[in-house]
Amino acid sequence: MKLLFFCPRWGQEHTPWDTFLQNVKEAGYDGVECSLPLSEREQEEILSGFSKYNLQFIAQHWETVDPNFEKHCLEYQTRLQSLANAKPLFINTQTGKDYYSFQQNGQLISIARDIAKNTGVSIIHETHRGKFSFAAHVTKFFLEQIPDLRITLDISHWCNTAETFLQDQADAVNLALSRTDHLHSRVGYTEGPQVPDPRAPEWQEALQFHLNWWDQVIERQRINNKDQFTITSEFGAPPYMLLLPHTRQPVVDQWEVNMYMMNLLKDRYK
Repeated sequence: MKLLFFCPRWGQEHTPWDTFLQNVKEAGYDGVECSLPLSEREQEEILSGFSKYNLQFIAQHWETVDPNFEKHCLEYQTRLQSLANAKPLFINTQTGKDYYSFQQNGQLISIARDIAKNTGVSIIHETHRGKFSFAAHVTKFFLEQIPDLRITLDISHWCNTAETFLQDQADAVNLALSRTDHLHSRVGYTEGPQVPDPRAPEWQEALQFHLNWWDQVIERQRINNKDQFTITSEFGAPPYMLLLPHTRQPVVDQWEVNMYMMNLLKDRYK
């Protein structure tokens, strides 16, 4: 099975696209995970850069946040359709709201299903705070009720939400691992979604919990004879990344940490 590693655009928005894509290619990534503007002209400029550097593209949706459900549905559909038209490898979407009902979030999942069916572009749903998938036990219910629901596993959010490493929610975690089609290799901890530095000795316990989960995902993919699997190193940018007091300087370099995570997993799963 071939593993493909993707670089987030998040945190690199200040870098011109051509420079960013050249850096991504030289760093050894296989592609980029990012959203796209709604403008077709702007989309084409970005997509041409992917072609220029022979990089693959995972579309990421996160922008739909309107609390009004009707407006939320309309924007969600518009943005997913626009991303699908760009023909990415697949779409990873942060879907719904944690305070929407099961029926409302289910309606959004149905919208994504219809777009995927009509365009041939797979749409999977990221585990994320603030969304329908904000916690392990809640996502378990969705996965049980919606058999074709597939996810991007960013389990760092669940550690933060539950304030544990989920030792008491093994059934929910195992079900999620079995329905995972894409990984975000961020390391969370019991009081936050992102450890300050996964290379530091004080965060090795948190890293090991995540590695154990990721190992299970990769092993399942291999058992199922998958040709390839995708991983995005997605340690977030400041101020998601912790800042030093007073100076507001990030405690580590985001690019370096994401490179570390990619190379760690390349070596682990080669």
